[in-house]
This record gives sequence, structure tokens and C-alpha cells, in this order.
Amino acid sequence: MKGKSALMVGVAAIALAITANPGYAAKNTSSGTSNGDQAAAMPTGPSNEELSARIDALEAELQASEVRQATDHDKVSSWKPMAGWWDNTSISGRMYWDITNINQKRNGTAQTINGTSFDMKRFYVGIDHKFNDMFSANLTTDVTYDSTVGASQIYIKKAYLQAKFNDAFTVRVGSADLPWVPYVEDVYGYRYVENTLIDRTKFGTSADWGVHVLGKFADGIVAYQFSAVTGAGYKKAAVYRTASPDVEGRISINYEGFQAAIGGYNGKLGIQKGTVRKTADRFDALAAYTGHGLRLGVEYFTASDYSYGPGSSSATNSTHGTGYGPFASYNFTDEVALFGRYDYVKPYSDKLVPTLKSFHNEYYNLGISWEPTKIVDFSLVYKHDAGSAGYLADSNGTIGGTAFAAGNNGAYNEVGIWGQFRW
Repeated sequence: MKGKSALMVGVAAIALAITANPGYAAKNTSSGTSNGDQAAAMPTGPSNEELSARIDALEAELQASEVRQATDHDKVSSWKPMAGWWDNTSISGRMYWDITNINQKRNGTAQTINGTSFDMKRFYVGIDHKFNDMFSANLTTDVTYDSTVGASQIYIKKAYLQAKFNDAFTVRVGSADLPWVPYVEDVYGYRYVENTLIDRTKFGTSADWGVHVLGKFADGIVAYQFSAVTGAGYKKAAVYRTASPDVEGRISINYEGFQAAIGGYNGKLGIQKGTVRKTADRFDALAAYTGHGLRLGVEYFTASDYSYGPGSSSATNSTHGTGYGPFASYNFTDEVALFGRYDYVKPYSDKLVPTLKSFHNEYYNLGISWEPTKIVDFSLVYKHDAGSAGYLADSNGTIGGTAFAAGNNGAYNEVGIWGQFRW
């Protein structure tokens, strides 16, 4: 457009110069026409002022045309598709996997699980939708291997409607994270390598169906969550009617990297109303520091009538379990870290089955991790899980001997690469 404008202005300027040239009249005179006749024969041309005004008007029109074209171009460039539900919906995912070698023995006998293989431990796909500033919803599926059917199964881990009134008060209805296990997972940082203490030993789980109330206040220093749930876990969306809901809660603080939390559980663990069972109670505690590349903490629990254990004669017996687990990691660089953990658990104490008292479980791991990007982790790890004078079903299988008696021991050793990716 600038070239066209210059061309038209140039043409107008030439016309103006010709009519203003003093030789123009002389040429007409020399051709035999007098000045008077010439004036009568030819129309009078526009004056210099009129031509100048016309040129100014032409330039103004050309500039206005360029502005209109530029505006239309911007409208095309900023065009967006029609708004819809997808504008406020996001999809996320996470996978835990490993390539490892297992060597397990129970009372000196090698187990069929031994060998080298690739395992997909977990695969989560989450869908989040925001209705408005208060209401949102989440659906998260969980894919894992089910040994009872010999195939991978898809479960609904989380499915809830959330109403966030403010940072201090949020309500979730449905299957959602429970107060304790997900909190400790965030502090520990290596869930993809191993479940946390009470999750590994099956004294707790990570999600359940019910009503969950949570929030933060005091500039995020103090946080809490209380959940009234079925007690059967997230894999059972429909359970028997119970006499009352189970309750789990947590109160925690986080100040300049120093963290402390206490929590607990009380309920019948999803048992049908009318079934004889003592009420399970669990107390949880955690103290940790996270900052400057360092994670250092310890988790502790004590449980009464939570797990009766193999060989327990009756659900009315008094039982007791306890355990603790220190953990640590240090980032030498933004990408490389060294980490380790040790768990000691005595899961059973049955007055009518004294042999259960002698059983204890020891677990530890040691590894080095590499995080090339924020969405990928690799860890070279050695894990050891052992049981003395008995056995325990934990996240690695049945660990220990074959009976609850002195000398019935067993150990599970695993080495290889663990990893996760997420988006």
C-alpha cells in the first residue's frame, strides 16, 4: 500500500508541475493560437492550492484504507474456536514402572516370583473439570496388576465433586485422597520406588469413598483434613451398610521447611453392620525437614485391633501393632539425588496367639535417582524386605517364613531400575 500511495502522489505532483510550468502558455502561443483564443478554447485547470488539497485528501484516504486492512488482519490472527466445556478441562497421567531382578526365599526355599522382568506398578489417568470458581470435579483411574485374576485391572481411584469456599474450607464428596498416606507420600518423595510405611504394611490406604473436608490457613502454615468414609477402600465403590462411617484425620504444620503432623483412624474397616469386630484405631505422627536439597524425616504409627494377623483365633481378641520409618534424601545437583529409608514394624500382638508377638518385619532401600526433566524420574535401587519368626503380607508380597515360630524366616531382595513419568 505504501508503494501505491507513493505512485499516485507522484502522478499528481507531475500534473501539478506541468500546469504550473511557465513554458506551457508559450508553447500554445507558438502554435498560432492567441492567448485570448486559448483561454476561450480550453477549460481553466485547477489551481495549485486545489491540487495540493486533492493530494492531501488522497493520502488521507490511503492511510485510512491501510488501517482498516491491518485491523482486519488482527481480527483473523486472534480468532479462537467457540468456547465449550473443554476450556476448563485438563487431563493428566502418571505411570510407575520398574525393570528389576527379584531373589526371594521363605525358610530357605526360592520362590516362583524370582527372576528378571518389566513391571507396570501403577498407571493413573486423571480428568479435572472446573465448573466455576467454587465447583470442580475429578475422575482418576488406576490400572494395576491383580494377582487373583492374573491380569491388569482398571479401578476408579478418585471420583469426587469439590466445593472450594476458600483456602481454609474445601469439601469433597466421593472417592478422594485420605488425610494421611498422600500427605506422607509428598513429604517422602519416592512413592514410585515404594509405598509409605502404613501403606506398605497395609495398616492404611490412600483413598476411600465418603465426605472429605480440608483446608489451609495462617498463610498456609497450618493444614488439616478430616474424612468420613466407608472404610473399605477405593476399590469397593459399593459396600455393606455399616453401623457408622469410619473417620480419618490429620493436622499438620509447615514452616520454612520444618514439617510436623499428627493423625489417626477409627472405624470397622468396611465391615457389615451386625458383624462382630472390634473397632480399629490407629495413631500417626510425622516430623520432617525439606529444604536446600535435603529431605529428612521419620514416620511413626501405633494401631490397636487394626489387623488381627494370620492365626488370630477371633476378631474379638485384643491386638496391637506398631512401627516407625526414618527416611532421607539429598540432591547433589538439580537432577541427581541419593536416598534411603528403613522401616521396622511389629504388626501383631495377640494375647491368645503368643507366637505372633515374636514376629517383626524389617525393610530398607538405598538408591540414586536421576531427574532429566520435571516429568521423568529414573532410580537405581536395592530393596530388602524380611520377616523373622513369621510372615507378613505387604506391598512386595508375602514376606518371611511359612509359619509363626522361631526359625521361620524369609527375605525378599530386589535390585534394578525404578521410574515414573507424568504429565
